[in-house]
Amino acid sequence: MALGTETAPYELRFDAGRICLDLLATTHPGERLDALEPLRAWIRGSGLVPPGTPLAHADPGWLGAFRELRGYVGQLVRERSNGRGGVRNVPRPGSYDLALAGVNDFARAAAPPAPRAVPGADGFLVRELTGPPECAALLAAVARDAVELLTDPVARAAVRECEGDNCPIVYLDTSRGRRRRWCSSEVCGNRERVARHRRRAALARA
Repeated sequence: MALGTETAPYELRFDAGRICLDLLATTHPGERLDALEPLRAWIRGSGLVPPGTPLAHADPGWLGAFRELRGYVGQLVRERSNGRGGVRNVPRPGSYDLALAGVNDFARAAAPPAPRAVPGADGFLVRELTGPPECAALLAAVARDAVELLTDPVARAAVRECEGDNCPIVYLDTSRGRRRRWCSSEVCGNRERVARHRRRAALARA
């Protein structure tokens, strides 16, 4: 689980393997994008913008837009990609097409933020933006990441849903042999190990 000092209070996660999948993770175990500060933290933590990028201009409209895109991406990923146990879900007529159109609209609405290299305080080059990024530009970057994921057969085949109890997090399995079972070994994986230990202990006592 990759957490920064800005993101820790909001329990944001950035270990799904793709920016668009990290956005999906903001719904579990509850709504994380329920205020502007968590959204700003997510934008920085996801790598959409360089650290320290000003985001004071973000307004409540950003929350609704990011959640809307998240809903579209979630539907496309879960209905066209391998789910839990490698089972392919069947798209629901109409709703899939609406989600696809929504992602495509976000992807083409604006150009993603353009970075530039500038000398840092230590003399090494660092990345920064020419100005505060617009919401449409950030959404376009996430939507284009989703388009790339869904149109890449190799990446799409590596999409998995966590096998943890009541965990809907979707991630990209890049492990050797593609045997990764959980969104996080430290979170759901540890819970499963603890549960197995308790079951064994209960059987031993019986």
